[in-house]
Amino acid sequence: MAKKVYDYKELPKLAVRLRDDLKESDFVLLYAHNGTGKTRLSYDFKERGKKGRNKIPDTLYFNAYTEDLFSWDNDIINDTNRVLKINSASRFFSGFQQLELDNRIRPLLSRYADFDFVINYEDWQISFSRNVRVKKLEDGEMRESTEVKSNIKVSRGEENMFIWCVFLAICQLAIDGAEAYNWVKYFYIDDPISSLDDNNAIAVASDLSQLLLQAEGKIKVVISSHHILFFNVVCNEIKKKPHEKYFLYKKPDQSYSLRKTTDTPYFHHVALLSELKQATASGNIKTYHFNTLRSILEKTSSFFGFNDFGKCIYEVEDQVLFERALNLLSHGKYSIYEPVDMSEDNKELFKRILSAFLEKHQFELPELLQDNTVQKA
Repeated sequence: MAKKVYDYKELPKLAVRLRDDLKESDFVLLYAHNGTGKTRLSYDFKERGKKGRNKIPDTLYFNAYTEDLFSWDNDIINDTNRVLKINSASRFFSGFQQLELDNRIRPLLSRYADFDFVINYEDWQISFSRNVRVKKLEDGEMRESTEVKSNIKVSRGEENMFIWCVFLAICQLAIDGAEAYNWVKYFYIDDPISSLDDNNAIAVASDLSQLLLQAEGKIKVVISSHHILFFNVVCNEIKKKPHEKYFLYKKPDQSYSLRKTTDTPYFHHVALLSELKQATASGNIKTYHFNTLRSILEKTSSFFGFNDFGKCIYEVEDQVLFERALNLLSHGKYSIYEPVDMSEDNKELFKRILSAFLEKHQFELPELLQDNTVQKA
């Protein structure tokens, strides 16, 4: 049975749709590939909520803008006192000093990281420290002990995790009804785990879901992500609560399609295969489609444990030709943002490779772009 598809020419109208959904549901889950416009959609959603003469917002969001509220001062001259600066002008930090955020952030951070921190509320900066094992020569013997290294620079992934824990602590304050965050009516969370491995992705998704379940009846929630594992975990955790799930797709004419998904969202590579199959059926094959097909073969190869993507098309007719063509015709010159028609010879070659791959590996492909139930907005 075809799923409903809603078309939108611009993101602000799509943001209105999400707000309408939240009148009946507590959660909206949005799966979309990178480059679709998730961050801009979260911004439009927040802007839509500003009310009154002072334009007071109603949305606490986590996205690329949130991460930009923090910036490093690496003490370039002395290279010793490295701190993470806080942009205190943001309402995001309105309860920072009074509500002892340190004690709320630390238990969250300890689940994912092994460093500690101190927040200087006068200078609005954070310094980090970590216990390290060191060896020293004492009384003629080499001894090992633990020392605290202060003012360290943490990795980008650790920094992102710290900022994420700050956000979670503030969410908890908003859920608990802290006065500093009583303006929060919505949480909008966009791709919080872009640099995490799969184990941490599951842990973060599970912990987030448990926190957001506490918001039921108090604060509405939108979560958007390109990370299918994270997305699936959140779907499973909240599936018994009122919610909507969508696949957001950016069309070649730069408009958007919002498609309701089933209980199990489609994996990225399966959605891409469906897109490639539709491109071959219509003849609208672009040069970047070779890059897309190569990407799918690389992931399939990793899944099966092959040491070469070409093994995904072994034992098919013309396998040597297919492998050589994929090597030659999949490279960075072909941009998805400036699509170029493929030559007729290459189109035929592309069709044969895709057909051979799909015959060798049986995928259940979704009809992502089916338009017989399209509603326009």
